[in-house]
Amino acid sequence: QVQLVESGGGLVQAGGSLRLSCAASGRTFSTYARGWFRQAPGKEREFVAAISRSGGSTFYADSVKGRFTISRDYAKNTVYLQMNSLKPEDTAVYSCAAGQVPSDDYSDYGSWGQGTQVTVSS
Repeated sequence: QVQLVESGGGLVQAGGSLRLSCAASGRTFSTYARGWFRQAPGKEREFVAAISRSGGSTFYADSVKGRFTISRDYAKNTVYLQMNSLKPEDTAVYSCAAGQVPSDDYSDYGSWGQGTQVTVSS
């Protein structure tokens, strides 16, 4: 198992930027692919982005493509989600996850962080 802790959420105006971090501890960082998901009030959990174990492949939901960037720093055991051109509809609790493959299906991930709130005001 790997333990995950997110940080970097907050309140930002539409058009602004935030960078979320997800620090890992426990099993070897590079063992896992990583994903970001989000859940807004009253809505189902939604895939945002994923990155492969090597970092060589990345995947994005259509709704964030071109605005969000997922990356990983092996020296810091951390995965990042750079979010630019934020919109009010990006408001949600963002959670990172670790799994065997970089999937858009939350059931493919076995470890989850506690989540961090992102609020985008109009």
